[in-house]
Amino acid sequence: MASSCFKVLSSSPWIGHRSFAANPSASSPPPRVSFAIRAGAYSDELVQTAKSIASPGRGILAIDESNATCGKRLASIGLDNTEENRQAYRQLLLTTPGLGDYISGSILFEETLYQSTKDGKKFVDCLRDANIVPGIKVDKGLSPLPGSNQESWCQGLDGLASRSAEYYKQGARFAKWRTVVSVPCGPSALAVKEAAWGLARYAAISQDNGLVPIVEPEILLDGDHPIERTLEVAEKVWSEVFFYLAHNNVMFEGILLKPSMVTPGAEHKNKASPETVAEFTLTMLKRRVPPAVPGIMFLSGGQSEAEATLNLNAMNQSPNPWHVSFSYARALQNSVLRTWQGKPEKIEASQKALLVRAKANSLAQLGKYSAEGENEDAKKGMFVKGYTY
Repeated sequence: MASSCFKVLSSSPWIGHRSFAANPSASSPPPRVSFAIRAGAYSDELVQTAKSIASPGRGILAIDESNATCGKRLASIGLDNTEENRQAYRQLLLTTPGLGDYISGSILFEETLYQSTKDGKKFVDCLRDANIVPGIKVDKGLSPLPGSNQESWCQGLDGLASRSAEYYKQGARFAKWRTVVSVPCGPSALAVKEAAWGLARYAAISQDNGLVPIVEPEILLDGDHPIERTLEVAEKVWSEVFFYLAHNNVMFEGILLKPSMVTPGAEHKNKASPETVAEFTLTMLKRRVPPAVPGIMFLSGGQSEAEATLNLNAMNQSPNPWHVSFSYARALQNSVLRTWQGKPEKIEASQKALLVRAKANSLAQLGKYSAEGENEDAKKGMFVKGYTY
């Protein structure tokens, strides 16, 4: 709800003068300068939404793939990329009985936000009835960044305010913006700054329109670098991100983060154990992320289903200042697709497969997951070099 603006007053002799060389008179005190701190109309609601998503034992189901990427998923089981097939698949996911026990939010693609079940019930209402917060992907994808080391920048700021207002009216309460950073490309200072500034502008616009922004600068798995190099890059990226979030007056209590786990490059000769991934990832977070942020919702980034769950579990073996959880797409959906195969008679079995993975990650968020009994398919990696969606 609306909160009144308040002012912070400073009497520092260095503030408010034309030059640092100015020498204020001893007989007259320096002028006092006020700084207005923005308090948006949705401040209280944003905090409540973020806390709801970052609730114990729950995480995010990401089904925000573009139509083209969803088509690739459907093609893997022999289905055409039609709106009817996309709607049927997402209905399968979003109407799974008991999903809200383990899932607190779901990121939707724009098409899905406005779709309904075959019986005419809006998907956003299906989610609300299950105590799951509807979210929306708002970026417009990656484009080559001129002047960089063959890197990318994320589009979508133009018109974002009006689009966000419409998404809020439709029922969305949080947003997602994904940009990427490539370790093999340097990364260049230009690409890191562009990623951080874009995320910060998006976050401020989202909060202005009632949407909790998920801040996602994905450090891509591509490369043969060691885990120490990933840590170095991740620290630099998150330092820039929070610098610009602060410059844009983003309220940290009303955001969620979606970082990559700190791992070696996918082509590195040595694979890191869950304990090592947890150690390096938590080191990065503790150095760069303020405790005011309510939730860290990790992406899986091409890890296998079991690997993503084991790494998350290792990070929750001791208390953290934030809710450390998941925002998985492939690591929740892969088993579902293999089970479904587009056959109506397999919908119930597919939904049970989703619940198995959701429950496993719920237990991992609580630090209580055991890999005992995991099937071999769940251990198969899903890394795709140069993956786009």
